[in-house]
Amino acid sequence: MKDSRLPREGDFITIKSYKHDGSLHRTWRDTMVLKTSENAIIGLNDHTLVTEDDGRRWVTREPAIVYFHRKYWFNIVAMIRDNGVSYYCNLASPFVLDKEALKYVDYDLDVKVFPDGEKRLLDTDEYELHKAQWQYPADIDFIVKEHVKILVDWINKHQGPFSDEYIDLWYRRYLEIKRRNNR
Repeated sequence: MKDSRLPREGDFITIKSYKHDGSLHRTWRDTMVLKTSENAIIGLNDHTLVTEDDGRRWVTREPAIVYFHRKYWFNIVAMIRDNGVSYYCNLASPFVLDKEALKYVDYDLDVKVFPDGEKRLLDTDEYELHKAQWQYPADIDFIVKEHVKILVDWINKHQGPFSDEYIDLWYRRYLEIKRRNNR
């Protein structure tokens, strides 16, 4: 299905994360779109309202560039902090976009990258628990584990969102759009 209208630069969208059983996991309100293409959406969260599945609400503390792709089973959040850029990468289904929101299924596993380059695979216990509980099909288990390898390769090669140039480019673009919108 083709999207009726892709969001444009400067538009705000909602992002919704679901679990494999279809339950809503987390919602981000008002993510600013920086770029859309046929396969990817780049956005930015800055003091964005986040609502958890239990109704708890919080606001993001620092600017974060978000990267979603239609072919990769991960999305990437680059948090721009005083001590450098930290990355939080969700192993998740490729996104779909409808009139309501950008949506994906979160498959529990996460890779965190610290400003010094240290990498950690997180939530393996949660992944195994949900895999058994919700009976993840063998093909999904295989795809998720293969995409962990692809993601780590991107990190090691400073590819895409993991390059300083990418962060500089998209953060500057965000500041330009914000300045233009505040006139």
